[in-house]
Amino acid sequence: MNYILIDSEVRTSLLPFTFTRPVAEIRIGILTLREKWEAYLKVKASFKTEEYLRVKYPMTLKGDNIFIDASFLPTPELVSAILSLEPETALTHNDLVLAYRSAEDISQSDISTLKQKNYQAPLIRVQNTWDIFSKNGEALQQDFDLITKGRKSAPISKTNRLISPQNIFLEEGAKVEHSILNASEGPIYLGKDSEVMEGNMIRGGFALCERAVVKMGAKIYGPTTVGPQGKVCGEINNSVIFGNSSKGHDGYLGNSVLGEWCNIGADSNNSNLKNNYAKVRLWNYTTERFEQTGLQFCGLMMGDHSKTAINTMFNTGTVIGVNCNIFATGFPRNFVPSFSWGGASGFTTYQTAKAFEAAEVMMARRGRIFDEKEASIMEHVFELTKKWRKY
Repeated sequence: MNYILIDSEVRTSLLPFTFTRPVAEIRIGILTLREKWEAYLKVKASFKTEEYLRVKYPMTLKGDNIFIDASFLPTPELVSAILSLEPETALTHNDLVLAYRSAEDISQSDISTLKQKNYQAPLIRVQNTWDIFSKNGEALQQDFDLITKGRKSAPISKTNRLISPQNIFLEEGAKVEHSILNASEGPIYLGKDSEVMEGNMIRGGFALCERAVVKMGAKIYGPTTVGPQGKVCGEINNSVIFGNSSKGHDGYLGNSVLGEWCNIGADSNNSNLKNNYAKVRLWNYTTERFEQTGLQFCGLMMGDHSKTAINTMFNTGTVIGVNCNIFATGFPRNFVPSFSWGGASGFTTYQTAKAFEAAEVMMARRGRIFDEKEASIMEHVFELTKKWRKY
């Protein structure tokens, strides 16, 4: 059987993170959505996504395919229902199409012509940017149970103070010394070759993915995820940091999501609660307005390759696009379009030549190449977001 993870209508609600990746490549919990599905299905999956993204995320179509809406988190029950689908049948939940089996890549409108199979068990779906951090606790627990089932943690050094050690799991090569790990309210997972340096206080749920680092003296409140090769320090609360991004110094990050290849300057802070305790609004790329999240706590949403200078400040509910460089004193606006250069005093366009040069250097530091595929995607994003750069 061939499996294809598809972007559904929620893709536009997940911008800016889906400017540069399919929905399936969003990280929530320990794993990305794709990694979750592949772990349950025990096969590699491909993508049905935007045309410009297929240069990096292609679709493999075969004679018999199961298309799965990647915005749903897999569970044993959901996977079982999908695996039992007959040819030319769709699995639905109320008016939502969860998956369908077809010999062809059919359009959304044609899915209604397929036979229907109803599914009623509870579902977790990532359909807004803030779901990535607000549902991170549930996703982290699911991933922890999946990854550690039937396995034994690597030894944990006796220099540490452990609370609920049965909920702490270290992969091979993970290191932690002279730190406090409290897993009483959520699991703590340290990925392969990750490191928690001395003097840290971590309250689960917490996931530190492969080769990621917590520098000395951090205070981390769960549920928080740091992606592969990430680097963090300071105070972090209920946030998800995708792979290869750094918040390596003091400063506060709360109820926030950072994409890949971001860098937060020393002593940068974000607000996650309005002074009047009102519900937070976020920029919506579809309506081109600020829309209600329904949340009282909501911080910073930052797209890939964006960076801040030291002492940068962000208001509650700020959305930063892809490849932004934020500096200067004061609070920048609550919505900064992709490829913006500046701060509270004003912005200019961050030209692709400079942006690509910075991306090439940063990626090389982690042994990665900024190649033609990456450049092609970024050039498309630059043109796609031009309409919002009205400085």
